[in-house]
Amino acid sequence: MTTKHPSPLRRVSLAWSATDPEPGTQHASLRVAFASRDRTHVDQHFGAAEGFVLYNVDAERARLAGVVEFAPQSMDGNENKLAEKIDALAGCAAVYCLAVGGSAVRQLLAAGIQPMRLAESTAIEELLHSIRDGVRHGGISWIDKVVHRDADAQRFDRMAEEGWQE
Repeated sequence: MTTKHPSPLRRVSLAWSATDPEPGTQHASLRVAFASRDRTHVDQHFGAAEGFVLYNVDAERARLAGVVEFAPQSMDGNENKLAEKIDALAGCAAVYCLAVGGSAVRQLLAAGIQPMRLAESTAIEELLHSIRDGVRHGGISWIDKVVHRDADAQRFDRMAEEGWQE
């Protein structure tokens, strides 16, 4: 007899207001995750994170995009916990955490997610201001890389639409 366990992942996503255009429609927009227990500070190790707070950030603002939470029983002895967390962060450009192991770093980078390790607990709001300024002015290497990659993809899409050929 097998026991069915509840899903270890709970995701809350927020819809955009119909009167407020989604950030990034005119500027580069990044989705960024923060490993957080209290939802206001980065205060968790990536592999042991109970949840992530997700924000969409562009040059003008940061908007809460959702929260991902993991059931406590999904942590102990779960060999797939890293894969589950990385899957939950699909579409994110980066994840901020207090610590991250080598295996998680490799898997995050393979998924196109830049791991950002902080030395101490830091307010998410402070990080959002820094990310927003990085999108606006450049100078933060991981942001510059993502913004440049997205701009190149859009340029190639426009060229294909115009019938460009080599």
